[in-house]
Amino acid sequence: MSDAIERTDVLVVGSGFGGAIAAYHLAAGGAKVTVLERGPWLKNDEFEHDYKLGSSYTRIFDFVVGDGMSVLGGNCVGGGSVVYFAAMPRAPRFVFDRHGSIGRRMWPQAVSRDTLDPWYDRIEESLSVSKPDWSEASYSGGLWAAACDHAGRTANPLAAAVDNSKCVNCNFMMAGCRFEAKQSLTVNYLPAALAHGAQIRPLHEVQHLERTADGGYRVHYNIVDDEDYRLQAGSGVIEAKIVVLAAGAGATPVILQRSEAHLGTMPHAVGRYFSGNGERLNTAVLDEDKVAQILGLSRGDGELPYGANAIGKGPTVASWDKLDGSLPEYSRYSLEQLYFPPGLGTILAQVPDASGPTWFGKEKKEILKNWKSWLTIFCMTEDDNEGVFGPPPATGNSHRISQQMLGRGNLSYKPTENTWHGWNQADADVKEILEKDGLAKVMPWTNDLVGAYTVHPLASCRMGDDPGTSALDDTNELRGHSGIFVTDGSAVPGALTVNPAMTIAALAERAVPHIVAAARARGVDVTYGAPAPTGHKSGRAGVLPLLKQKRLTTV
Repeated sequence: MSDAIERTDVLVVGSGFGGAIAAYHLAAGGAKVTVLERGPWLKNDEFEHDYKLGSSYTRIFDFVVGDGMSVLGGNCVGGGSVVYFAAMPRAPRFVFDRHGSIGRRMWPQAVSRDTLDPWYDRIEESLSVSKPDWSEASYSGGLWAAACDHAGRTANPLAAAVDNSKCVNCNFMMAGCRFEAKQSLTVNYLPAALAHGAQIRPLHEVQHLERTADGGYRVHYNIVDDEDYRLQAGSGVIEAKIVVLAAGAGATPVILQRSEAHLGTMPHAVGRYFSGNGERLNTAVLDEDKVAQILGLSRGDGELPYGANAIGKGPTVASWDKLDGSLPEYSRYSLEQLYFPPGLGTILAQVPDASGPTWFGKEKKEILKNWKSWLTIFCMTEDDNEGVFGPPPATGNSHRISQQMLGRGNLSYKPTENTWHGWNQADADVKEILEKDGLAKVMPWTNDLVGAYTVHPLASCRMGDDPGTSALDDTNELRGHSGIFVTDGSAVPGALTVNPAMTIAALAERAVPHIVAAARARGVDVTYGAPAPTGHKSGRAGVLPLLKQKRLTTV
């Protein structure tokens, strides 16, 4: 390690939604901002359309297997936004009144659907979120909608951050968009942050924080080898007056756990109350003749509709019949059509009505032959925040098993009866809809191999009003450690029953004026009030009254 210690005003850890949004606004306000990102920085033409080891497909993902829960996330500049399906619904109103496992409202009193709506508006403006019409739905989305209608249910087009005029239906959406159709943060907030002088450093993995004599923070990092993430290419230290942690719900708590020896006691909720967003996947093996006969749907020319290969287009249609606040908790969920990569999907998909093993063997081989007639339904339910992180590994957020992508983590997740109740109800609903009149055979993915699984980890450093059950206050500041803010999915108190990117982003936008105020109190010459990265300013109007109520500085 070099003896020289760098200094910056604000150090941002991670470049996903929480990190990129904070970096842009603070840099635009005049602060010196440095962003450390664990993963590589890939340009558009580097997103490869293949499954080769060492290509972008394995470089930009982080798949961590825990005890009872596995987490799939982004590992690159842009974070989860590079690999997400760009679904951007707002959380239902009832979500903010959930009690979950603690018997009282989990969310801070200051945060509700009403108070978050102006921040949602800002995200819609910044990421060009729009609700497509039915003509823009994918074939599989239309089939899901038709099946729901046939079963007496409803379905809706899903709001998304996708420019359909640029989309070429390459079907590799989950592996990074070469065409800038998907509104990843690499085409909005991050370029805007760079334009205002922010520095982004890829392959920098933060290990721990310690306090400086003047009350700031010293951030220790390792430099990750560009090809083999198990190797280090150096290390260093940066001092900052403010630290924004946005490494993701699977990494932020681990950094704080490792920092406890240097910073002092962490809030009890750091590394506890993890939620997998109640996620569950079902695979339907469709009877194409019945689909044509009953639903009147066919691609024609003898082609099967799901021969999308690879990773597929994102979800375009969802059924929200059970997003009803009058239903009991753990009985509310959404059902989305999507497509998952064969590599993972074929392993975890089970055989409907199997006489032997459900996830391998002769019968599994038979259904694999029909993979082009599979339809995946993504269920997002209400879980019980039962995930707990054990002692942190020596470095990073997991023990890396392979050169890239795969690691073994310290997360333990034992589903409660409440969580299983939600999963079972969602499974039964999918089965009822898609097996009606023989349209398909349906089975949920197995939990036998990697436990439960989530692509939307949440709540491992959650915000709240109760210091005993929340790590952050209602401004996203870490309790007992002023000047440290958490703005990624770990700040979200619990499962949302919908895709969480919109809510994570809105909470990050909401946190920024508080971070600016803390930075100003520490002598940083920074203001708040930048327009959207696109230059639009209309989204500012809705939040100005909220800022004035709290007497936060704006320009």
